[in-house]
Amino acid sequence: MANSALILLEGHTRGVGLLYVQAAKRLGLHPINFSTDPTVYDYLASEGVETIRVDTSDLAALIHECSRLRAIYDIAGITSSEEHVYATVGKLCRHFDLPGPNPASIERCCDKFTQRQLLEEAGVPIPVYRLAATAWELERAAAEIGLPVILKPAFGAGSMGVRLCRTFDELREHTTYLLGGEHSWPSSPKILVEEFADGQHYSANIMGNEVVGIAAAGFGPPPHFVYHEFTLPAGLTDDDYRRAANISLSCLPALGLGWGPTNVELRWTKRGPVVIEVNPRLSGTPDPQLVHLAYGVDLITEHVKLATGGEWNVRRRHSHTAAARILVPDRDGTLDWVGDHSRATAVSGIAEVKLYVESETPIVRKGDTRDWIGHVIAASPSGAETDAILQRAVGLIGWSITPFPPLGE
Repeated sequence: MANSALILLEGHTRGVGLLYVQAAKRLGLHPINFSTDPTVYDYLASEGVETIRVDTSDLAALIHECSRLRAIYDIAGITSSEEHVYATVGKLCRHFDLPGPNPASIERCCDKFTQRQLLEEAGVPIPVYRLAATAWELERAAAEIGLPVILKPAFGAGSMGVRLCRTFDELREHTTYLLGGEHSWPSSPKILVEEFADGQHYSANIMGNEVVGIAAAGFGPPPHFVYHEFTLPAGLTDDDYRRAANISLSCLPALGLGWGPTNVELRWTKRGPVVIEVNPRLSGTPDPQLVHLAYGVDLITEHVKLATGGEWNVRRRHSHTAAARILVPDRDGTLDWVGDHSRATAVSGIAEVKLYVESETPIVRKGDTRDWIGHVIAASPSGAETDAILQRAVGLIGWSITPFPPLGE
C-alpha cells in the first residue's frame, strides 16, 4: 500500500493551512485536502497538495471519498484548522476509528448559547447574557442587562456580526443589520445579548489538558472587535497566570473538551478573569506562530501527531517574547501597496511578513477579521526588543487607500 495520508478538511488562507501541510510532510505523511472550493487556498497548488473537490458539509460524500482513498492510502488521520467543519472531522474519525475530537462536544461548544449555559452551570465566570431572536427581545434583554451590551450571533467565528452597543440607537441599528438580511444566518437567527466585560483581553492556548501559553491581545477602536496586536507571553504575574490558566482549564470538563487543541478567550475585569468564549479547536493566525517562536512548541505538528495516534509533547524549549501586529485599513477604498516590503522582512528579529491581498484590491471594511490585510510577526529574548523590532518593520510597510469615487461619477 502507498504511504500514509493525512486528510485535511478545508484550509486557511492566512498561513495556518499551509503550516498543516508542511507539518504533515515533515512527519512523513501525504497530505490530501478536501474542500468545497479548493481554489481559495493558493498554497495547495504551490505545495503540490493532492486535492479533492467535495462538499465538506455532506458527511456521506466525505465518507465515500475517504473509503475510496483507503484502497490507495493508509489514512493515518483526519483533521482541520477550521471550526465550521471540526465537528464533521470528529464524525469522520469515529466512523473510521481514528483519533479525533468528540463531535457532540464540538457542536455544543459552537452554539455559543449552549456554551454559556454549560459554563454557567459549572460555575465558570462569564458575562451576564440573554438569548434573543427578535428586535423586541433584543431591546428587552439589553434593558435587563444594562447598557453597554454586546450583540453576537450564537453561531459564527471571526467576530462576524459582533458589535458593542452603547446606546439604544446603536442597538437598533445593529439589530437592523443582523435581522434585516445583511448578516448571513445558517438557520433561524439566534443572537446573544451580553454585558460588556471591560478589561484586558487574553487568549489561552491549550493542548489536551495543558495550558501551553497565554497571550495578551489588543483590539482596534469600538464598536467592533478587530484584533490589531498579540503578545506572548502576556506579562501576567505568576499568580494571575495561574488564575487565568485554572479558569481556562475549568472550561474543558464543563464542555466535554480535553482532546486536542482548545482556545479560551478571557477578559480581566474588575471581578477578575471572565471567559468570553471557548473555541474547541486550534486558534488561527497568529497564535500558533507566536507559541512556536516564544516557546519552541509547534502546536500544529503536535496536533497532527495526536490526530494520527502519535505521542505529542508541548514542553517549552525556551522562553522568548513573540508578538504580531495586524495590518488593518482605516478607511474604505482601493488598496495600493507602496514600496518594497522585503525591507520589512529583512529586519533582524522578524519571523514573518504576510500580505493577504494584492494592490488594486477594493477595501470595504466589515468590522471583523475579514478586514485584515496582512500581519507582521517578530520574536526576541525581551518584550521591549520585540516591540521595537515590530515598530521598525511595520514602519517600512506602506500602503495607500484611494477613496471610492462618489456614486454617479
